[in-house]
Amino acid sequence: MNSRRSSGCGEERSAHRIGTRTSRTSKASAEHLPLAAERYDLVTAQLVVHFMTDPLAGVGEMRRVARPGGVIAVSVWDFAGARAPQSAFFGALRAVVPDADDEVDRAGARRGELSGLLEQAGCRDIEQTELTVTVTSPTFEDWWEPYTLGVGPAGVQLTALTTDRRQAVRDRCRARLGSGPIRTTATAWAAKGLR
Repeated sequence: MNSRRSSGCGEERSAHRIGTRTSRTSKASAEHLPLAAERYDLVTAQLVVHFMTDPLAGVGEMRRVARPGGVIAVSVWDFAGARAPQSAFFGALRAVVPDADDEVDRAGARRGELSGLLEQAGCRDIEQTELTVTVTSPTFEDWWEPYTLGVGPAGVQLTALTTDRRQAVRDRCRARLGSGPIRTTATAWAAKGLR
């Protein structure tokens, strides 16, 4: 499931064939999925729970559309433990803008929060784990450029800064990370449960 925080999100649907099975994706408010109840084997929200307006309602909707015995799976970067791919950026941003949103206080950013949401939504046989990935950016510029596009909380906050403050954030990141290659290891909290 794709989730958007904005309430004016239009519904979009598409189906994809994978081997002999059909996969369906939908874009809608997580709290009001335009899908039939008890229909899907697997319902996922990967790296989006922390953007939901009401995470418990969103996970509840995921459970509603899962068939009995279906899997509901969620994940969110470990923002609270500073193990998100944006953690170095957010550290530099908060040094320049102390009240910046570093996503630490969002749903799922701490150990156990996702499994707690699944439990509150009525899921059973809940399991939680960590998922770790590593990405290498050849140069500092390759690492930095995505933040300048104004995408996500990091990019939106960066592009809203004055030129001098943007440069201060960039300089702090460069001092911490060097010129490259930059190896970013990030960990997400992940949990799954059954309907």
